[in-house]
Amino acid sequence: MIGRIRGVLLDKQAPDILVDVQGVCYEIQVPMSTVYQLPPLGQGVELHTHLVVREDAHLLYGFFSLQERHMFRSLIKVSGVGPKMALAILSGMAVDEFVRTVRTNDLAALTRMPGVGRKTAERLVVEMKDRLAEWSVTETAMAPVINSAPAAPSDRQMTQDAETALVALGYKPQEATRIIAQVLKGSDKPVRSEDLIRLALRSVAQS
Repeated sequence: MIGRIRGVLLDKQAPDILVDVQGVCYEIQVPMSTVYQLPPLGQGVELHTHLVVREDAHLLYGFFSLQERHMFRSLIKVSGVGPKMALAILSGMAVDEFVRTVRTNDLAALTRMPGVGRKTAERLVVEMKDRLAEWSVTETAMAPVINSAPAAPSDRQMTQDAETALVALGYKPQEATRIIAQVLKGSDKPVRSEDLIRLALRSVAQS
């Protein structure tokens, strides 16, 4: 099991990133909460990781906090929830927000996540409630801290990056385009792709 990765961030195309560890480059999938905290390309990064071994691939998932990795591991134990859906859930809401959602039986909030239908939401509440019984919820801000970054990309590139990220998280292309368009119309102009993705996910969760 690969439990932690420390290296240089070479590329990030959410939710996929590439980390160079002394000449060996690891492809890692991360939730958007981790994407928001990534340093600029070429700088060092350290992630807690979880390796999923399948017959056709070895898939590595990365997280900035042990709390997120613990939640990811708990989510993929739920019947019908795979790594992709677990990443989408962690991208759409903070860990503490998810805990509160389960404790309050808020099925509507869960079904707003891509790929989470009514039955899956019900299983999440039933199977996760006991596991989260001792979870300590902190009253932290819902949006992650975003690090400073290099010069902003062009408007077109930023929009394409955001739409690509939403599709990778499970939204249909037409739906991703519509969500991004609504965010651009109704919000102050974001300066980075990560900002636009964050606003898009929050708008879906609040709709």
